[in-house]
Amino acid sequence: MKYIIITFICFFVLRLVSLSFSIRNEKLLLKKRAKQYGKLNSLLLTLAHIAYYFGALYEAYSKGSDFNSISLAGIGVMTFAYGILFYVIYKLRDVWTVKLYIVPNQRIERSFLFRTVRHPNYFLNIIPELIGVALLCNAWTTLSIGFPLYLCLLIVRIRQEEVAMKGLWDTQA
Repeated sequence: MKYIIITFICFFVLRLVSLSFSIRNEKLLLKKRAKQYGKLNSLLLTLAHIAYYFGALYEAYSKGSDFNSISLAGIGVMTFAYGILFYVIYKLRDVWTVKLYIVPNQRIERSFLFRTVRHPNYFLNIIPELIGVALLCNAWTTLSIGFPLYLCLLIVRIRQEEVAMKGLWDTQA
């Protein structure tokens, strides 16, 4: 169990580092008169993310899960997910936040990853991250209940982002 906890803490700290970038960028975006979309959904996603992480950890603790090959696979999936997260942060730079902000005349990222995968942060970071946390913790209940609930919120977020970005895509096509 201690290796699960240590690994969990390491990845959670990385998530907090990404949050610090988000907070910094949010302040800069607000100075540029950015408009926030889906405020309630952003709050719900944040709460769901925290609940999912700690639900998985609690499940591991309550079952007395030991670090095993499934946990190791979870580390692999999470490493991939976090690699994508920091790549997305690097590419989006000052417009990346955990909330949905659009600034007037915002640039559209058109690098290979963003041309190839629509919403790479969601499909290549968040979804694998959640699966990885569940695998790390051998948290099958969290995965089977928490993951579909989180996906519902994520689908709403993707739709909100599509609507918010539509004007930008039309003007920068």
